[in-house]
Amino acid sequence: MKTHIISGAGTGIGKSIAIELSKEPNNHLVLVGRNEKRLKETASELAENTEYDLVACSVTNAEELQSAFQEIKLKDRSVSSVIANAGVGGENHYGSEDRWDEIINTNVKGVYILGNETLPYLKDSSLEEYKNVLIISSIVAHIGVPLHSAYCTSKAAVLGLMRSWAAEWSSDKILVNAICPGWVETEMAKNGIAGIAKQMDISYEEALEQQMNFLPLKKMSQPKEIAALAKFFVSGAQTSITGEEIQINNGAIMH
Repeated sequence: MKTHIISGAGTGIGKSIAIELSKEPNNHLVLVGRNEKRLKETASELAENTEYDLVACSVTNAEELQSAFQEIKLKDRSVSSVIANAGVGGENHYGSEDRWDEIINTNVKGVYILGNETLPYLKDSSLEEYKNVLIISSIVAHIGVPLHSAYCTSKAAVLGLMRSWAAEWSSDKILVNAICPGWVETEMAKNGIAGIAKQMDISYEEALEQQMNFLPLKKMSQPKEIAALAKFFVSGAQTSITGEEIQINNGAIMH
């Protein structure tokens, strides 16, 4: 049975990835997140008979992760993939109440800690020849968003981390890649649209229409679309992609 570890599994993209992976037989899921109630809600929506464990802690706390992994006896599992999705967004403003540290710690340090804490389990896994680490970055790694300096910086930083790990861990046949979504219909996205509306003194509906008009396909992605792409990466369907970022943004950026 393959084990997939998913951080930020209580809401949004992480929740959708968990649900999508639960549809496959012989998948064991480790749902990681700070909010145990939300993790339980995700668990209640998994496919019937899915085996899972809940890890209610912050990815920024290495000791908590270590303890939790020991408690669920992760060493007895065959860890096939780690999906680093946990993150926070929103504005930050330089000064005494700057959220810079909060955002950077969660979005960058959290990925760094999760990857390194799960690395021994990936190395020890013998069920599959190739294992996967997948980082959920963002389109904002490539564009500037006013008042979101910490968020933009964090999502660009994890792409550098991804490429470094892809080179470093290749000898252990661990593939490391990233997905960079654009607007996805989640609570974080709705909060982002609300922030734009407030900044421009327009309605939420007007701000949403404005943002969608910037996109060739003029729509948001659905979380299940990101989940389907994530599932492809960790399914074992490919063994030749590593160190890459895949854009999924309705045409906002075309390479």
